[in-house]
Amino acid sequence: MGGGQRRTSTENQTAPSSSIWSHFWSSATRTKPISDSGIRTGSGDGLVRSLGMFDLILLGVGASIGAGIFVVTGTVARDVGPGVTVSFILAGASCVLNALCYAELASRFPAVVGGAYLYTYTAFNELTAFLVFGQLMLDYHIGAASIARSLASYVVTILELFPIFKENIPDWIGHGGQHYLGGAISLNLLAPILLALLTIILCRGVGESSVVNSFMTATKVIIVLIVIFAGAFEVDVSNWTPFAPNGFKTVLTGATVVFFAYVGFDAVANSAEESKRPQRDLPIGIIGSLLICVILYIGVCLVITGMVPYKFLGEDAPLADAFKSKGLKFVAILISVGAVAGLTTTLLVGLYVQSRLYLGLGRDGLLPSVFARVHSRRRTPIHSQVWVGIVAGILAGLFNVHILSHILSVGALTGYSVVAASVVALRLKDKASSQVSSTSWKEGVTCLFIVACSGFGAGVFYRFNTSFTFMVIAVIVAILASCSLCFRQTYADMPGFSCPGVPIVPTICIFFNMFLFAQLHHEAWVRFVILSIITIGIYAFYGQYHADPSADETIIYHRAPEEDSR
Repeated sequence: MGGGQRRTSTENQTAPSSSIWSHFWSSATRTKPISDSGIRTGSGDGLVRSLGMFDLILLGVGASIGAGIFVVTGTVARDVGPGVTVSFILAGASCVLNALCYAELASRFPAVVGGAYLYTYTAFNELTAFLVFGQLMLDYHIGAASIARSLASYVVTILELFPIFKENIPDWIGHGGQHYLGGAISLNLLAPILLALLTIILCRGVGESSVVNSFMTATKVIIVLIVIFAGAFEVDVSNWTPFAPNGFKTVLTGATVVFFAYVGFDAVANSAEESKRPQRDLPIGIIGSLLICVILYIGVCLVITGMVPYKFLGEDAPLADAFKSKGLKFVAILISVGAVAGLTTTLLVGLYVQSRLYLGLGRDGLLPSVFARVHSRRRTPIHSQVWVGIVAGILAGLFNVHILSHILSVGALTGYSVVAASVVALRLKDKASSQVSSTSWKEGVTCLFIVACSGFGAGVFYRFNTSFTFMVIAVIVAILASCSLCFRQTYADMPGFSCPGVPIVPTICIFFNMFLFAQLHHEAWVRFVILSIITIGIYAFYGQYHADPSADETIIYHRAPEEDSR
């Protein structure tokens, strides 16, 4: 009898925990259905469709090319030599493959906000999508604060060209003043002011912010072209020999570094709800903006390595120093102006993308509904936009976020890898109901996971200079998993833009992205694990109880006027 009472007591204790776990699991594994039913004309909480194809291309260029084009090209060239051009070509080719995956999903999905988060939610599950959002958002928050401080520093540098300001601007205004707690805290007054101004522009409407972005991006591109053409007349082709003085391995290592110079083209995917013709224009905007960036980067690389022997390139401002050495000081001033324009557009687009991601999660219930509110007249998510500006302003105004730069890029690589996997998973899923069993779909996803692990393993072996045999084994395992995807799975044909070479192209993307992940600072790996645990905790205590995967079906979107949408 006593034993029966103990069994009953035990069952009563395990029942609630079992119920909690089963609710968590059922919530975490649910997906978001793809449906066009949410796209209707009328009035409501939707955004206005006002971005054309040219606006989207400028959006991608504005997000991708910042001050780095004037700095990263030279700093990497000091280690790689003239072969840095090949590094940018290899990194650009990898990004183009990632862009093809983004372009297919952007063309296929209903024109709503979300980007990588939305694609993951539909292809895999709710918890994975929330994890992707967490990794992306930390990158965006720290990145925005870091860019704001750099922009403030450049603005002060330009102001100091005038005698009235020279040596009269305290460091705490723009360069960062007195450091506290070992340099972690550093006051900066101008950075939050610049963030507030850009936030106001974004709150006024996507039309106004698009005009600012287009003007600043055009200014930046024109200055880059001037730099390329002015430098072309100072090129000495003998400086290109030897082309790879430190061997091809340094060229490959350089590619892993400059890959992040292209990050930003994916911002176009988050503007789907404000695009006039999303199914046509988003793929063009994503791929077109990236190709423009590749061409500009290659042009700058050829010029800087041709003007000055790579060994004599400066560390802080290599391109500007190269022009000063040739007596072209006016070009060095233009470079500072171009850096301000580049940082402004990068920051503007970054703040824009963050607010749209918060809007998407607010609609789905994974975040409080305040983030889902859209201003009735401006048609912008003002609450989300202001929140993003406040977070970036606090980080930029009080903290020396530059010291956190080595833990960035985790979100970008995570997002790119999951998007590439989503292309394969959704094509498999399309036929799951009739031609492909759920077991076959799981087998396909398992193969993608093996490719990811192989890429990370190969990257670790490469980074720590272990036996070349281990790296070859990792590559062979990835090839076998890819062969399984090719010959054991069936794939659906996609309407609209279709990524070529599925599943080979997505698996190459996943492998290389994870290879790059292994090259990041070890603190970036720790950040990935810790943030994932925190994100799961937030989801367990809030997200799983409030999420509604079909929430977008009740939202009414605003199409562009008929004459603009043809």
